[in-house]
Amino acid sequence: MNKELLLFHLQEALEELSRTVAQCENDPEFSEAELLVGMQHLYHHLNTAWNTRNLGPERIEQATDQDFNVWGLFPHDLPPMSV
Repeated sequence: MNKELLLFHLQEALEELSRTVAQCENDPEFSEAELLVGMQHLYHHLNTAWNTRNLGPERIEQATDQDFNVWGLFPHDLPPMSV
């Protein structure tokens, strides 16, 4: 597992989540548009963390824009939680 890249994306997601929570708590005019931007950024990093977890540095270095976009999509191999 590519822990360096995994940790990078998880830390970015954590920072975005913390920023979004703080804005929601402290800004009386926090809007749905701001929430949308924060959630898109959060999910991009969570999805990318999962989708690139087993890729080597060489593959990451050769990434195209299309790769970047695909890696940010919800993982197709992550089963949904059942309640």
